[in-house]
Amino acid sequence: MLLKPLQYWWHRLTRKGELRLAMTILVKNEADIIEDNVRFHARQGVDCFVVMDNGSDDGTRQILEKLKSEFDLHIIDQPAQNYQQAAWMTQLAEYARSVMNADLVISNDADEFWVSESGGSLKQHLSANDSVVTVKRHNMALSEEALEPGYHYMNSNLVVKNPIMYDSNAQINESAVSMLLVKISPKTIVNPHGLIKMKGGNHRAKHGWRLINKRDESNIHVYHYPIRSYQQFEANIQNRKRLLETTNARMGDHYRRWVKLLDEGLLEQEFRKFILSDSDIQVTNRLGITQVDKPLEER
Repeated sequence: MLLKPLQYWWHRLTRKGELRLAMTILVKNEADIIEDNVRFHARQGVDCFVVMDNGSDDGTRQILEKLKSEFDLHIIDQPAQNYQQAAWMTQLAEYARSVMNADLVISNDADEFWVSESGGSLKQHLSANDSVVTVKRHNMALSEEALEPGYHYMNSNLVVKNPIMYDSNAQINESAVSMLLVKISPKTIVNPHGLIKMKGGNHRAKHGWRLINKRDESNIHVYHYPIRSYQQFEANIQNRKRLLETTNARMGDHYRRWVKLLDEGLLEQEFRKFILSDSDIQVTNRLGITQVDKPLEER
């Protein structure tokens, strides 16, 4: 355990310039969103990207190759289909430290967008002395506009601010739930110097020697766009079904619910439950469950 602290202090003594912020992303068939994600976060102050492609066959890899010519972006191929998310995200954080000289690493998913609520760079709320920074994450709900031709997820402005606490049984078995309103885990920004491993996929981190600098950051929020169209939703759940059938992959109760509904031919009916009517939104806004905010394209 002594080597990592020594490596960190050598890094601190020899580093030059401002904090270097990296983002790691694990992708599989994210052609509809990955370019938006990279471009958005480059504007938010992310200096470099490490993207692991888990066998995409929808054009995602070609998009990443194009982005390499414009951004400091490295691609790592991961053909294994056993969904070792925590181990893979740990590997990416270590790569960001050793190859890209990162001070801090955002462990991201392609459908998540990290925003400085005060505007400007994410780095204004971070320090190279941070070990693990935890930030809140919010689902983006869908209004009836999501059913109209030409709809794009970046137009969504309905944030789930105070989610409903459905228990695990309800999330899997009950019909009268709207899963975009459920409570979701926060995310972390980690110092890769001293990182032991990512945990819970990429939602938590074990940091071995600098826990004194572990903290929450209220000025950074993550906006999550898990459902962008029915076609994207169905393709995602088809992949989750395969993972559940062929591996011991751990995944949330909501995915098990959706795989069950896929098998029952009820997935499109479930998608319709995500859509909140104007009267629904009046109620959820009044109760503080949702809140109208700026759409992503205006941030």
